[in-house]
Amino acid sequence: MTISVATREQLVEVQKLAQIIWPATYNSILSQEQFDYMMEMMYSLSSLKKQLECGKVFLLVEDENRFVGFASYELHVEASNTTKIHKLYVLPETQGKGIGRKLIDYIKEISIKENDKVLQLTVNRNNKAKDFYLKYGFKITEEKVFEIGNGYVMDDYVMEFIL
Repeated sequence: MTISVATREQLVEVQKLAQIIWPATYNSILSQEQFDYMMEMMYSLSSLKKQLECGKVFLLVEDENRFVGFASYELHVEASNTTKIHKLYVLPETQGKGIGRKLIDYIKEISIKENDKVLQLTVNRNNKAKDFYLKYGFKITEEKVFEIGNGYVMDDYVMEFIL
């Protein structure tokens, strides 16, 4: 298994993975309308390219010659000593095999080298990934509702891991 920084040209692979992973993760949590809106807002190629241009780093995980997961993060978010993990997803059939842990470990190592002191992420309150993050050592620090446009919100936990 290898983790690499995604190139601009590889953002299409991130998009393909999201199109597989998101339905399995969110179909029981979001309405179809909100799901479609969020997919376009966050995973259209133009949105992914804009995120890259705004300082987000995308990672791709490859195992047995196929991409099985991705993450994105941002160092020193809002000029702080915090690294924010914006996205972390692995294919449903590969969950439980340590891929998510390896992605966090990778981001954690970079964050420490860059002198950040905290890893932060948000997770939907109804997403079972919350339990994975708690097991890793993240703590829930806040419950927050984010307006995302078109009348939709994200109802999330803010979670942090002290480095």
